[in-house]
Amino acid sequence: MQNELIHESSPYLLQHAHNPVHWQAWGPEALQLAKSSGKPILVSIGYSACHWCHVMERESFEDEATADIMNSHFINIKIDREERPDLDHIYMDAVQAMTGSGGWPLNVFLTPEGKPFYGGTYFPPRKAFNRASWTDVLLSIRDAWENRRAEMEDQAETLTTHLKESNNFNKVRQMIHPGKGEAVFTKADCRIITDNLLAAADHTEGGFGKAPKFPHTFSINCLLQAAYFLKDEKALQHAELSLTKMLNGGIYDQLRGGLSRYSTDNEWLAPHFEKMLYDNALFVTVLSNAYRLTKKEVYQQAIEQTCDFLFTEMKNESGGYYAALDADSEGEEGKFYIWSKAEIIKILGDDAEIFCEYYDVSEKGNFPAEQGFGMNILRVLKPIEEIAKARNIPASEAQRVIKISSEKLLTVRNNRVRPGTDDKILLGWNALLVTAFCNAYGATGNTKYKTAAMDLFEFIQHAFTSGEEKYFHTYKNGTAKYPAFLDDYVYLAEACIHLQEITANEFFLYKAKTITEWVIGHFTDMESGFFFFTGKDQEDVVTRKIEIYDGATPSANSVMAKNVLYLSLIFDKRDWHQDAVAMIGSLKNIITKQPGSFGIWTSAAMNIAAGINEIAVIGTDMMPLLKKVLHGYLPNRILQGSEQASDMPLLKGKQIFEKTYIYLCRNFECQQPVNSAEELFQAAEKQGF
Repeated sequence: MQNELIHESSPYLLQHAHNPVHWQAWGPEALQLAKSSGKPILVSIGYSACHWCHVMERESFEDEATADIMNSHFINIKIDREERPDLDHIYMDAVQAMTGSGGWPLNVFLTPEGKPFYGGTYFPPRKAFNRASWTDVLLSIRDAWENRRAEMEDQAETLTTHLKESNNFNKVRQMIHPGKGEAVFTKADCRIITDNLLAAADHTEGGFGKAPKFPHTFSINCLLQAAYFLKDEKALQHAELSLTKMLNGGIYDQLRGGLSRYSTDNEWLAPHFEKMLYDNALFVTVLSNAYRLTKKEVYQQAIEQTCDFLFTEMKNESGGYYAALDADSEGEEGKFYIWSKAEIIKILGDDAEIFCEYYDVSEKGNFPAEQGFGMNILRVLKPIEEIAKARNIPASEAQRVIKISSEKLLTVRNNRVRPGTDDKILLGWNALLVTAFCNAYGATGNTKYKTAAMDLFEFIQHAFTSGEEKYFHTYKNGTAKYPAFLDDYVYLAEACIHLQEITANEFFLYKAKTITEWVIGHFTDMESGFFFFTGKDQEDVVTRKIEIYDGATPSANSVMAKNVLYLSLIFDKRDWHQDAVAMIGSLKNIITKQPGSFGIWTSAAMNIAAGINEIAVIGTDMMPLLKKVLHGYLPNRILQGSEQASDMPLLKGKQIFEKTYIYLCRNFECQQPVNSAEELFQAAEKQGF
């Protein structure tokens, strides 16, 4: 038994290719079939690593009686939200407007023209959890369509109009900040931002808010900036508390490395075990900034372990990196990662006692009982030095036992049935990883991360381009498809900026500029000055959205604003500078009040308030000194290096000597050149706000 999804490359779609439901992929054929048949469309959206997507498939989509109802009365379309995030955004907005909540699986009923009129998330096979059964929903929608079709179509028109109006960004911006908005951020604004971040913080367990708890790496990064700009010890303490709690918790894979998507509890113990590429890329970046600022070895070790996880578990043989690892294996969430104490004793023998104490392993178990009594998630509750002292052994000996024991358990775990791999390769997420590798190199100086960044960029150029500056969104088995979205382009431009910083190759700056010009030409909303998520040639969406919130991944508009601000100084484009500051400044009110939802915007705002350091490192042998500059923490900077004369604005007119000089300018004023990174950082810090 198979359906039309058998021809797709998405792992999520292929998971449903043998359902008795006559699934089709989103495309002109399926949409035309709906129009010609007069049947409503059922769009079901999810992703490969989604636990509840798998549950609903097992309960309903594999059931032949349920499939008969779906096949008889609907045109059934499956969408991978990571392949078509544009459609996911639109229909998620629709469901949230109808129900007040959203999530995945996302099930939406549309008219044959693609306009939504009803939807929800997970529906059980029988009425439960205060939710109607999936069969009841199907039969109710069938009855409504057959007997009250005009009413359903009117409802769809009303909802579609609402979606378009709510996406009128001029109206949205007026609600956020009446009037034109102030374009200048001050030290006082940074103080308010920091206080608001700390007000939302969990000062016991780290992070922000209550369970489920997400990494919120953007907010942690802003606290690091506040610690630097404002000399705020509380901001630094909470940033470090959050990183430490995550690194010691079950959300972080203690054996292999790698961060899960979120924790189901306040103390980071029980994660939702799926591992996303973007989470780990963003985690490496914030760890790199933490290491630059504090120079604490724990962050360097975490960078190395997380990158090793990416190299080992996520890298495709062709050079790209996979989208995700599933939460489930053998039909159970987390089964691959959890342990009984008896199993550990059998593997480790006498060393099990220290290992179990260090990683909170007990016979009772710490994994929620309903998911497996007596099973344990490895986590660290106290330092190894404390355990060693209590046992009257050297800390180095205890560390040796933990290291050897971990290697033994990892060997055993590698022989278990592995979670599924979502093996599609996404342009935007891989671009985020390029930036992460650049930051890892800057922080640690380890050249393997520089090589990894450059190799991944070369892969992207080979796999995702189609001539000019037009890119595709997803790639698998030698085939790239779907036009790239705004985030794909702006993340790639950002990656080029970081590649230039670590290589001093001007090519990457010109590449970033060319990509940015393409975005301006194809994605701009002329009324607001912001940017649509889909390009102007995209024809199969009922509306074009403008995204501004920094969620699990950065808002494409916030990264675009940062890119344009950076490039405006590099290329001396005053109009770009004005545009970038206007974008950021127009959101001033909501950035200061809700920084947790606008983390990338907040970071840019704080840099504007502090003033941008324009740094040029110039000399015939400048790479060693450039490396030292990259190693230091200076978030409000643009950086260019050169071993030869250049006409680029930041380098123009500066002579090349055998001895390397560092030039620092800020706010249209230039300092005397210096010969060491230490002098540079001292000069930058003296200027303050």
